[in-house]
Amino acid sequence: MNILGVSAYYHDSAACLVSDGELVAAAQEERFTRKKHDPAFPACAARYCLQAGGLCPVDVDYVVFYDKPFRKFERIFETYLTFAPKGFKSFATSMPVWLKDKLFQRTLITGALNEHVGGDIDWSTRLRFSEHHLSHAASAFFPSPFHEAAVLTMDGVGEWTTTSLAIGKGTELSVHREIHFPHSLGLLYSAFTYYLGFKVNSGEYKVMGLAPYGEPKYVNLIKEHLIDIKPDGSFHLDMSFFNYCTGLTMTNSRFERLFGGPARRPESKLTQREMDLAASIQAITEEIVLKLAKEIRATTGQRNLCLAGGVALNCVANGKLLRETLFDNIWIQPAAGDAGGAVGAAFAAYHLMLEKPRSIHSGDSMNGAYLGPEFSQREIEERLGNSGAVFTTESDEALITNVAHALVEGKAVGWMQGRMEFGPRALGGRSIIADPRSPTVQKQLNLKVKYRESFRPFAPSVLREDLSQWFQLDSDSPYMLLVADVMGTKQLPMSEKQKQLFGIDKLNIVRSEIPAVTHVDYSARVQTVHKTTNPRFHRLISKFKELTGCPVLVNTSFNVRGEPIVCTPEDAFRCFMGTEIELLVVGDSLLRKEDQSGVLMRDYRSSYELD
Repeated sequence: MNILGVSAYYHDSAACLVSDGELVAAAQEERFTRKKHDPAFPACAARYCLQAGGLCPVDVDYVVFYDKPFRKFERIFETYLTFAPKGFKSFATSMPVWLKDKLFQRTLITGALNEHVGGDIDWSTRLRFSEHHLSHAASAFFPSPFHEAAVLTMDGVGEWTTTSLAIGKGTELSVHREIHFPHSLGLLYSAFTYYLGFKVNSGEYKVMGLAPYGEPKYVNLIKEHLIDIKPDGSFHLDMSFFNYCTGLTMTNSRFERLFGGPARRPESKLTQREMDLAASIQAITEEIVLKLAKEIRATTGQRNLCLAGGVALNCVANGKLLRETLFDNIWIQPAAGDAGGAVGAAFAAYHLMLEKPRSIHSGDSMNGAYLGPEFSQREIEERLGNSGAVFTTESDEALITNVAHALVEGKAVGWMQGRMEFGPRALGGRSIIADPRSPTVQKQLNLKVKYRESFRPFAPSVLREDLSQWFQLDSDSPYMLLVADVMGTKQLPMSEKQKQLFGIDKLNIVRSEIPAVTHVDYSARVQTVHKTTNPRFHRLISKFKELTGCPVLVNTSFNVRGEPIVCTPEDAFRCFMGTEIELLVVGDSLLRKEDQSGVLMRDYRSSYELD
């Protein structure tokens, strides 16, 4: 039984393949098209999934789409009727798109399947639709290691639902409670993302990263005017401050008056006001998540919790939830956003529609999220050679030793190994890595390699067996979805003068023995590296530990700002040549910057500047 799961037409489109209940492959379309957050039908991702499964199109029994377009249209139409005549401009803008394409997505999807996957099949007989939040819940529960669990999903909005509680038992999954549009924690966070000058549906993690630079001074103002939070975590927004129901923006003039001025212009200087607003909305988010979780624990009696939906990518809130010890175990879908909806749709069809049995794995069923394309050494050498790369081919031992020494010397290394990760995080398959002990690495990587804002923190990858000696965390965090403090024994005290600093001035203080991955509040977004799921990355960190005594590396996604994470050897080479990464490792191939063509390097640098 082969099921192709698909999410598309909003943002982060993706495809996955579930064969006989096992997740075989999954990937976002952006990695192939090189268009960040590509919303188009995932043609390339779907073809990749079939290839990974060794399937022909005729072998696909069902294609399952992750939400129900007609119910989404119903919500948009009813919202307009509720607010009419206000919002006519937004309504008039969206209606032609819906009437032309989205309302008839069955036809649109079957046409795309015929064009991109295989044209000799009546795909309409194999196409099914899942509900949006059911897809999220299924993506969280069915791959989890639990026979039974509560499932909390939180995002912007699906058809109508913005927050849901489901209960999973074996192959069963049923939704028990919901909060409906327009009352949405995800959209509230996105409204502040917009107001702070970042892009909605991609800049929310910047708000989370900015929050520790500020103080939550606006929490009471937000509670007094924008949101009524009940003791059980349910909430109600005052829509007179928001524009997303009726307009083409997230916030309105009343919101601006409440916070003392217009939205920040993108790319303009960040001030203490923006930092304090970020801290405030982060605090509100954490309060709601914790109250929802406490209510779930009290009313369901469940001892395990699964999380999905875009809000579940808020790893600071996840870390605080873990430390509350409300549940014995928490498992978070690594592709918690809409991309992961493809996985949930496929699993929902397999277990709920077809009533097929479920296999439960001790860790989980996500294969470490290493579900994307991989390349043989022969392919790597051929592709790099055709790109004009100069490289050597190393044995495993020599490669690990050379890279570890380069890291000790302070070099930034592009690291492409095995299968590409599924979801927004680089987990040692498509990563840029560096020495976390360096006090300058965080700033240098942001400005000279990633070409992004200097305030953005980097994550540590740490050997699982050494985790509790370096971070205040003693549970697996393989998907970089939990934030924890650096251990007190590794922290460095601040002087009284340093403690008086505000905002971005906090950035350059060395706070721990691993300053490159220690945020201004002593926290870190931790990835635990396991020998079984990523053995070569584990060996590299072990070698680095042997040389330095430190079992931690800086790990950030292998891309530059505005570009998806690299997928192919050619993508990796382009990023290597266009930035100040000094060493590139693709499979067994080792590339040093000084060995490469100066002409090629100038061409790649120019292409990035043009982009």
